Amino acid sequence: MSWESSAEYYKIINEEINSKLGSLHSGKIILYSVDFEEIARQQKEGNWHGSAKILSSAALSLQKAGADFVLIATNTMHKVADDVKKAINIPLLDIRDATAQAVKKAAVENVLLLGTKFTMEDSFYIKRLESNGLNVVVPDEPERNTVHQVIFDELCLGITKEDSKKEFLKIISSYEVQGVILGCTEIGLLISQNDLNIKVFDTTLIHAKKAVEFMLS
Repeated sequence: MSWESSAEYYKIINEEINSKLGSLHSGKIILYSVDFEEIARQQKEGNWHGSAKILSSAALSLQKAGADFVLIATNTMHKVADDVKKAINIPLLDIRDATAQAVKKAAVENVLLLGTKFTMEDSFYIKRLESNGLNVVVPDEPERNTVHQVIFDELCLGITKEDSKKEFLKIISSYEVQGVILGCTEIGLLISQNDLNIKVFDTTLIHAKKAVEFMLS
C-alpha cells in the first residue's frame, strides 16, 4: 500500500516487459495510488469494511479507465480481496495464489511467513497457502511485533536500517524451514535472496512477474 512498494511494482513490470519484448517497450499501466495513512488507520481500528470500500472504488475506477485486470499491490489488503472482486467485472490477480504457485514450483513445502501482524496472525493468508498444500510457519509473538514495527515505522517510509536487516535475518535463521515468504511488499526493500541460503520468495517480484505473464498472454 505504501508508494515505496508501488514504485517497485512499476519498476519490475516495466523492466520485465522490456526484457521480453526488447527495443523501447514498456508496460501499459494504470496506477491508482491510495493515501496509505487512511488505510493504515482503518487497519488499526479493525475497520476492514471501510478499507474494502476504498479499494473496491479504486478497482472500479481502474476498470472504467480501461484496465484488463487488477492487482492489489499489497499482501495485507488481500484480506478484502473477495470484496474487491465483487465490485469489478475484470480479473483480480491474487498475490496469495501467485506466491503459492511460486513456492510449489520451487518444490518447497515448509515455509516461514513474514509480513504485517494482520498477515501473520489472521487466517486469510495462511489458509490460502495451506489450501495449496504448503506448511506455513509464523514467528513467535515478540518476533511478529518486531517485523510489524519495522514494516510500518521504517520500510513504508523508505527507511532501511542495517540493524533491522540483521534482526530479520536472525528471526529467519531461527526456524528450520526450506524457504521464507516475504509476505509484505516492502520487505524486499530490506532483504533478498543474496542474504540467505534458503529459498526467498519475494511477493512483490512474484506478483509483478505474474502480472507481466498475464499481460503478454
